[in-house]
Amino acid sequence: MPPYDTNTTSDELVKDYASLIKGKVVLTTGVSPGGLGAAFVLAIAKAQPALLILAGRDLAKLEKTAAEITSSNPTVKTRNLRVDLESLQSVREAAAEVNSWADVPVIDVIVNNAAVMAVDYALSVDGFERHLASNHLGHFLLTNLVINKVLASKSPRVVFVSSAGHRFNPFRFDDYNFDGGKSYDKWRGYGQSKTANILTAISLAKKLGGRGLLAFSLHPGVIMTNLANHLDFSKDFVSAHAVDYAMGNLGEFHSDINFKSVERGVATHIYAAFDPIYQSYSSYLSDHNGSYLLDCHVGDPVTETVKPWAISRIEAEKLWTLSQKLVGEEFDYQLGRK
Repeated sequence: MPPYDTNTTSDELVKDYASLIKGKVVLTTGVSPGGLGAAFVLAIAKAQPALLILAGRDLAKLEKTAAEITSSNPTVKTRNLRVDLESLQSVREAAAEVNSWADVPVIDVIVNNAAVMAVDYALSVDGFERHLASNHLGHFLLTNLVINKVLASKSPRVVFVSSAGHRFNPFRFDDYNFDGGKSYDKWRGYGQSKTANILTAISLAKKLGGRGLLAFSLHPGVIMTNLANHLDFSKDFVSAHAVDYAMGNLGEFHSDINFKSVERGVATHIYAAFDPIYQSYSSYLSDHNGSYLLDCHVGDPVTETVKPWAISRIEAEKLWTLSQKLVGEEFDYQLGRK
């Protein structure tokens, strides 16, 4: 099994990992047609997973993706799960529904893929900045509420789809809502939430790695999907570059940006979710629990875009503590209370 790189495609990995995907139960958020989540589940469906749980707030879109899976892979089972990640109540209801499924005692992999990107300032129903609510807090709560089903797996994994956009902002512990919008920039809001994804993977790996859980975050690359449909790139790439410059970064939003195809983009999703624990080459993921991945390898904070604020265990623990406070529930695995 060869090492992979930026040119690796989803079909290549599905072929190599077919035996690891077959029979698995996978819950994926954000699977609307035209997005990376849909591309991910359609790709792995070719390897006959036992069940694909499709989570999102728009049932019509979930049904469309489910129908496409059934059309191309009639024997693969799907189940739709309605959840609005910007509402903690909706997340709790969705988690309760999953936990009530007696016929689904195990979830092998959760892929927290759903996101909003560079949206105008607004607060969620619970009073949190939208990126923070949707991209981080919703996934944090959902994952922790169904974690017992994940830990029941023989090979439990949780994947957070982050972004190189985490370079736009560290986590603002004392002002995560950007002073009521007064200090808000949409790229900084996005960056804070993507930093949070990376830090959450670190925390889960630390807290539950001893029980066999592998947790990773990833950057899929820059891909044109429906996530960016609302953006005017003639203006928004300029503003993204300005934030990069202000943060002291060389910047990746420029005219010769290396766009990936969807097939290359979701390769790292598949790598994070199924890369085998033991394999013939020297670098494998079980040695790097909690890591941030890109281009189907572990990101190098010295040579690649991996900011130190996103891989700090201290920052990770601070965020875990704050996130528990914000969602109003404790998940203290080290003390055995969950």
